[in-house]
Amino acid sequence: MTRLRKVVFPVAGLGTRFLPATKVVAKEMLPVLDRPLIQYAVEEAVDAGADTLVFVTNRYKHSIADYFDSAYELEETLERAGKRELLAMVQGLLPRHVRCVYVTQEQALGLGHAVLCTQAVIGDEPFGIVLPDDLIVNDGPGALRQMAARAADGKTGVLAVEEVPHADTGKYGIVDVEAGGDRIRHMVEKPKPADAPSNLAVVGRYVLPARIFDLLEQTTPGAGGEIQLTDAIAALLKETPVLAHRFAGQRFDCGNKAGMVRATLHFASLDPDLQHLVAGAASLS
Repeated sequence: MTRLRKVVFPVAGLGTRFLPATKVVAKEMLPVLDRPLIQYAVEEAVDAGADTLVFVTNRYKHSIADYFDSAYELEETLERAGKRELLAMVQGLLPRHVRCVYVTQEQALGLGHAVLCTQAVIGDEPFGIVLPDDLIVNDGPGALRQMAARAADGKTGVLAVEEVPHADTGKYGIVDVEAGGDRIRHMVEKPKPADAPSNLAVVGRYVLPARIFDLLEQTTPGAGGEIQLTDAIAALLKETPVLAHRFAGQRFDCGNKAGMVRATLHFASLDPDLQHLVAGAASLS
């Protein structure tokens, strides 16, 4: 059984949908209620067993590294003030056995290129990929832990999928699976509804074998010189099983404002002090 030790977080994007806030704040640092979006993604990775978190960032983004680093002055201030609960919160963002590694993506050349930038850190072991924009919540094992269990042989790939309206297939990578099963036969990137083989959309969770790096290096760049992860996975399908995993949980698309609001309302509805504020906004969820 192969343990999922390393998880990649592609966070180099500019977050233009959230300007002007993202002019100075990384999109992944925008709060969903009282925690930044990246914190939820990291907790899901740690829940899956990861002890090495690999952030693919750009040279302008420092706030994510600052967030997970120690804040000595703040910690000293809280300790002197006797604010033990807040001190524990600040010091407990990551378990002590978990380390963060930061890799710079010099140019925005696609998700596949971002993943390829991590090859030296990942090495020859299977790894996870979490896109923080997709916030997935549930009461049991996280989506990535569910997927890691299915990829425990170290060779099988697993992609998180969710049924979407047929009219929305043009927004996602769509998979075609074997009849009565979950092995993926092929993938189509953002097909028109009339051309989509199904309405099973790939959402922001992947567990992949290290073989994907070789396939990414062989992938022909597309428009704008971008290397698409989908193209490399399509090649992987010819060599090894890749499964479509219908995860247990609720997904919020926090890559847009409506999704961020819905996610915030969801967590507010679980807070006894805020529940009364959510009732009037229920029509947004």
